[in-house]
Amino acid sequence: MRSLPTRRLAAVALTAAASVVALAGPAFAHVTVNPGAAQQGGYTAVDFRVPNESDTASTVKLEVNLPLDHPLASVRTLPMPGWTATVEKAKLDKPLKVHGSDVNEAVSKITWTADAGTKIAPGQFQEFRVSLGPLPTDADSLVFKALQSYDNGDVVRWIDESKDGQPEPAKPAPVLKLTKAAAGDGHDDSHGVTASPTAAAHGDSSDHAAAADDGKKADDSTARVLGVVGIVVGVIGTAVGVLGLRRRSSGSAN
Repeated sequence: MRSLPTRRLAAVALTAAASVVALAGPAFAHVTVNPGAAQQGGYTAVDFRVPNESDTASTVKLEVNLPLDHPLASVRTLPMPGWTATVEKAKLDKPLKVHGSDVNEAVSKITWTADAGTKIAPGQFQEFRVSLGPLPTDADSLVFKALQSYDNGDVVRWIDESKDGQPEPAKPAPVLKLTKAAAGDGHDDSHGVTASPTAAAHGDSSDHAAAADDGKKADDSTARVLGVVGIVVGVIGTAVGVLGLRRRSSGSAN
């Protein structure tokens, strides 16, 4: 018969393992924009990263809504084999001034639809790249509300906005943080914002550095989670070993 301390040890270990798995999963399941930050007034290239959350269904469509309270004059999608990108535009109440010209409409939504035979299967993720600009100089972030559709008809709405001092919502919208441009970096409002076609399509060196930093952070987070899982597995193994030894001891005594 198991002793009370042994049963408690095994129960605690199993509970800890379940908690780690429950907490680790959602941390990697959100639709996000990467890199997560860019300079105000400039152009950037970002990836909308879409993990497949379902164990039984596949993602076949992604809709990303662009903020019209801070419209973007230039929005371009990077072609992706197996996916068709559709861009919708909306008339602006107030024209944008870009390089001395008025821009009267801006992209309001991008929809990526999977072609026949293409999908984001369980256990996979996909990245959808977009170049954006010029980024507003009067905002500290841009919120991109997104809808993720599955082939079983389910739709996950990533539209909740995070609020300071409150827990992260269950389905947070992707957010691009905007930082002030450093002095002398060429982002001068009086001369407009310029960017080479290569930079606009693929992102400049600062974007790649930010992306690498985000990747490093993701790797660090993964390593920490795996480390905790390893510790918990070790505790479970120890509990099972102790239980086995006690059983053998009890058998020998009898």
